Amino acid sequence: MIPVELFAALQAGPLDAVLAPLYWVLALWSDLLFAVGDATGLSFLDYAFMHRAILVGLCIGVMAPLIGTFLVHRQLALIGDALAHTAFAGVAIGLFLNGVFSLGVSPYLTAVVVAVIAALLIELISEATDAYNDVSMAIVLSTGFALGTVLISLNAGGLAVGINQYLFGNLSTVSAENAAILLVLFAVIVGTVALTRNQLLYVTFDETAAAVSGISVTWYNRVMVMLTALVVVGAMQIMGVILVAAMLVVPVAGAAQVSRSFSESLLVSVVLAELAVLLGIGASYYGEATAGGVIVLFAVGIYVVSVAVGKLQARAGEDATPELGSIESSDL
Repeated sequence: MIPVELFAALQAGPLDAVLAPLYWVLALWSDLLFAVGDATGLSFLDYAFMHRAILVGLCIGVMAPLIGTFLVHRQLALIGDALAHTAFAGVAIGLFLNGVFSLGVSPYLTAVVVAVIAALLIELISEATDAYNDVSMAIVLSTGFALGTVLISLNAGGLAVGINQYLFGNLSTVSAENAAILLVLFAVIVGTVALTRNQLLYVTFDETAAAVSGISVTWYNRVMVMLTALVVVGAMQIMGVILVAAMLVVPVAGAAQVSRSFSESLLVSVVLAELAVLLGIGASYYGEATAGGVIVLFAVGIYVVSVAVGKLQARAGEDATPELGSIESSDL
């Protein structure tokens, strides 16, 4: 027997038909959390939108540090900010097209397209002009935010109001469609990293040696920035454009204080990110605060604790935590 959600999706538009199996997964996830809520008495589990928000948060807690660990070791921590501002332009384009031409396109899909194009532009500008990455990032960031601002000003009616949820994030606006799109992004990101981990790791720590060994450094650099763009758009739903880059950097920085290898740092950063997300979502619901800001504050608090733990480990006579640029042979 076909579930109601799946049947309804099949009767809707082409995007809903494609995402129909994921709507089924979301329904099963919701049933699970309803059962957990009944067993534990947690009131926030009585609402379907919180189920979607928690699932999105858990996915972000894996995706962001997974990519952020590579970025921080490559000293590209600020690329998340650049892509977040261009994703804002993508959202503005989607809202503009819907408002002017009534196309009904998801702003998150236009944000994905624009963010990926921006990620490639950052690499292309660096390659074509020999400029440092921070220069190309500044150019793309400014262009993206300027484009978004212009589009908002051209249709200041409902567009300016609708853009607020993307700027600051909102738990209650995570729709089933957006959650399903995030699950697709999650599968693409995790799958790509799993298949290309060794190459990305080699390029991250020694581009020259990677090129000599036959690895296409340019290609894997582009893969990394495109994956970053996908993470930024996915995390934008509850983090907002302004704070989305924090989840790429803060958990990774905290993990670096207590980890002794790249692999250990990756695992610890995911744990720290998930802890910040779950605590932040719970606190923002009961405190009626913006989820993105609360999550980042928890992440920063966990970072401070990690620094203190790292210092205590050093004083206790354990080996000093290695610098971000270090790597163990077992990681290759």
